Amino acid sequence: MKIFARISWAYATFIIFASMAFMIIIFRFVKPPKAQKISAKLIQLCTFWSYEIIGQEDPEAEMFLINHQSDLDIGVVELITKRDLAWVAKKELFDIPFFGLTLRLPDDIPIERENKSSLLKLLKASKEKIDKGRVVTIFPEGTRSTTQKILPFKPGAKIVADKYKLRVQPIVLIATSSCYNIKKYYYKPKRIKAIFLESFTADKRDKDWLNNLRIKMQQTYDAYNNK
Repeated sequence: MKIFARISWAYATFIIFASMAFMIIIFRFVKPPKAQKISAKLIQLCTFWSYEIIGQEDPEAEMFLINHQSDLDIGVVELITKRDLAWVAKKELFDIPFFGLTLRLPDDIPIERENKSSLLKLLKASKEKIDKGRVVTIFPEGTRSTTQKILPFKPGAKIVADKYKLRVQPIVLIATSSCYNIKKYYYKPKRIKAIFLESFTADKRDKDWLNNLRIKMQQTYDAYNNK
């Protein structure tokens, strides 16, 4: 079984990188965000996982906040919405050869966690993307969770949302971690759930909304995980 899982992982990883390469090739020939959507669809079709959408997307949402468990998460979110997403990611990812192009070409948002001026850049870049009709899309945990527990949220998402009074919609992903794990060399096709929670307008007077949101997302994850 371990050998089969490794072979499946190698195949899935090849498909992911091939689809990313295809996105890079076609990016200048198709209108954004079609290249990202096509790449995500290729990954889904060629690796045989399926997905189920629960709840409704808010067409007025300006920020998506998503729990993070797997390298599949970005592809799943690109598939469940037609919106042009502006992903917030660590700056060092933008500097990685090949992979960095998949972030730089769509003009996503780099952030340097240890740089105090990075917050100002994040605020400016987020406003620019929102003014263009894009949705600022963040994994507020800042890294992948290796368990079924959603990690504490970093404050950056709240600072941006409060500053511009953004319409925020949380999305809970279930089963991506048990489907694909790049570090454990594991892949098994699953039916992934993507749950749109109710959107809200950020209010800086509510100092606890981000932490309360994490609790709500965890409760949603626990409720749907075994269904």
